[in-house]
Amino acid sequence: MATLIHTLADHSDDVNYCAFSSSCLATCSLDKTIRVYSLSDFTELPYSPLEGHAYAVHCCCFSPSGRLLASCSTDGTTALWDTRDGRRLAVLQQPGASPVRVCRFSPAPAHLLAGAADGSVVLWNVQSLKLYRSGKVKGGSLMACAFSPNGSFFVTGSSSGDLTIWNDKMRCLCNEKAHDLGVTCCDISSHPVSGNENGFKYFQMASCGQDNQIKLWLILSADFLGIQLKYKCTLNGHSAPVLACAFSCDGQMIVSGSVDKCVIIYETSTGNTLHTLSQHTRYVTTCAFAPHSPLLATGSMDKTVRIWQLDLKEPCAGDPIENESKVAVEDWSEDDVSAWLCAQDLSDFVGLFKMNNIDGKELLNLTKESLANELKIESLGLRSKVLQKIEELRMTVSVPDEFLCPITRELMNDPVIATDGYSYEREAMENWISNRRSSPMTNLPLHSLVLTPNRTLKMAISRWLETQQK
Repeated sequence: MATLIHTLADHSDDVNYCAFSSSCLATCSLDKTIRVYSLSDFTELPYSPLEGHAYAVHCCCFSPSGRLLASCSTDGTTALWDTRDGRRLAVLQQPGASPVRVCRFSPAPAHLLAGAADGSVVLWNVQSLKLYRSGKVKGGSLMACAFSPNGSFFVTGSSSGDLTIWNDKMRCLCNEKAHDLGVTCCDISSHPVSGNENGFKYFQMASCGQDNQIKLWLILSADFLGIQLKYKCTLNGHSAPVLACAFSCDGQMIVSGSVDKCVIIYETSTGNTLHTLSQHTRYVTTCAFAPHSPLLATGSMDKTVRIWQLDLKEPCAGDPIENESKVAVEDWSEDDVSAWLCAQDLSDFVGLFKMNNIDGKELLNLTKESLANELKIESLGLRSKVLQKIEELRMTVSVPDEFLCPITRELMNDPVIATDGYSYEREAMENWISNRRSSPMTNLPLHSLVLTPNRTLKMAISRWLETQQK
């Protein structure tokens, strides 16, 4: 289920793009401004709106750390802003002064990509603010771009319909005619399709275009083969050109926005439509999933940005429930750690942890000594609170999957067996069957609502807990 929870109506003209960081939402518009909102309550930050572009702002994006915001405009520039106070740090002039349509930070925040209407593609060095590499697509405007999760390559899409894959030295690795009437957007899932086997890496990409279609692709990267782009399938659901597409953080969903005024959310693995949202009154120009929360933002020529809350536990009719894919804690980025701090009511420590480059691995290794001596947290009470939350996190990292309730994904305290043969936390299952008579795991009808205590599993969980306390 997708529920509309907020509508932002501060822009005075078409909304062109929206982007999330771990704590903020940025939007940009034909009205020449960028607006920045807090995700805690969707209030506009004190320094917003950001003004300085002479013409329409087409795109905006956050750096991996969330400390920088980039915006690009018809005025031929890409601007860099400090997200802490809204200061404009730099104005980067596109070669040829052509209108800049798209911008994107690389996962390793050394580079910023900017693509323009004349087909020029530029990589800027973010530290030196100097041009690092430049290139050009043939026969069209640069309309879309996306980096691979590891930053080893990026993809651009043009108005001529081509998808081009480049390495970070701006060498063209692959080119494919993708959409006959032009590419409008593309995105690469942050989750590989499969692990690294035999030197292969698989990445999943989505592209959309003026042909009303969304296409899914596999990008194969191998040391001895280079880069290969393979077509996977087409998602048909829109009745007009598709202007935007984006993967969810876990790669399990794709969202798209169209000239038909609709937003469609698809299940990536099957291509099935999960939700169709039709509240916008004009073309939907942009859509984005939040990286650390079940939020979706959609923007439109109706001058609004709509915020949707996604109920990820709600199954679609006929579909089995799939566990949400989660990044292992030890693989968390600094932004993931920031989001976890906010969720634990420890948001006051976000700046401190970022300043000390605390990622998931560092987080799990923190001790009371390092909190006091390295992070300089003077208050014993605050140190204890942080350490307690870290201890809870360490425990969840090592919990055997069979001890977790399939509904809540939390350690079970009172496990029961339902007539579908699966074990659940009693309270969670009772709440489930109070609203429906289907299995949470198979979505098939339950022949009986009787719940039988699973004493064997409860004893196993108790024994495991005892070993964790030693």
